[in-house]
Amino acid sequence: MRVVSTVADLRAARGDYPRLGFVPTMGFLHEGHLTLVRAAKARMGAVACSIFVNPTQFAPSEDLARYPRDLDRDLRLLEEVGCDLVFTPTPEAIYPDGFSTRIEVEGVTAPLEGAVRPGHFSGVATVVTKLFNMVQPDAAWFGQKDAQQCAVIRRMARDLNLPVEIVVAETVREPDGLAMSSRNIYLAADERVAALCLIRSLRAAEAAFDARERSGDRLRLAMKAVLIAEPMARPDYVSIADPDTLAELDMVDDRGAVASLAVRIGKTRLIDNLLLGEARQKWLR
Repeated sequence: MRVVSTVADLRAARGDYPRLGFVPTMGFLHEGHLTLVRAAKARMGAVACSIFVNPTQFAPSEDLARYPRDLDRDLRLLEEVGCDLVFTPTPEAIYPDGFSTRIEVEGVTAPLEGAVRPGHFSGVATVVTKLFNMVQPDAAWFGQKDAQQCAVIRRMARDLNLPVEIVVAETVREPDGLAMSSRNIYLAADERVAALCLIRSLRAAEAAFDARERSGDRLRLAMKAVLIAEPMARPDYVSIADPDTLAELDMVDDRGAVASLAVRIGKTRLIDNLLLGEARQKWLR
């Protein structure tokens, strides 16, 4: 496994791989990340991974300074799963002095995370565009857990004619259903138990949908009822949204929907989602 930290060394190494998959990460890797690396390796023959905690997607009030980091552990895990190339740039390598360009994706960034985290998706779109330009992958893998991020990146790649296939893989979960996340480490023991209200809320919507409920309001109410029953849960939003635009739905049609939510448990903010109906076939591949 080769580890590089400069753009020049990355570009020199890139020529050794005729086909290359790519998994961008912010580090502190878990099984969800490693599943993406394995999938990219199996399909493409070689895979690169970036480890970069991107400052431009954090608001001043968010957890950039305390975001978990353990580069030595990350590199060991990546080597164990057969990663070929790892890019570990400094902030100065990504955003050199005088940097003044940002990517703005309209529409799909407005609701949900975009409504409560202004500027977040501009930071995501900008850094992913830069990483695509630096790594030059043939395909890039992202996890379904960050559903809106996946929608934004797909829209950006399509709108800018980027020669990168965007692959979205199913969320990897703990045995009890909690979506794997680097931020789970923040949860105290009682908060970890309380955090299961996220997947229970989503499964309540899924069960109602499978029982032929198609009202967006009633599906959202099914989710909220679970969250209200958990005293430690403070929801930012619950959503039953269009799988293309992420706009809230009055009624769910044959295309299905994205059921998603963001909930604060103690000081930790968690997100999760499930795909309902035909949306699952559309999103995952």
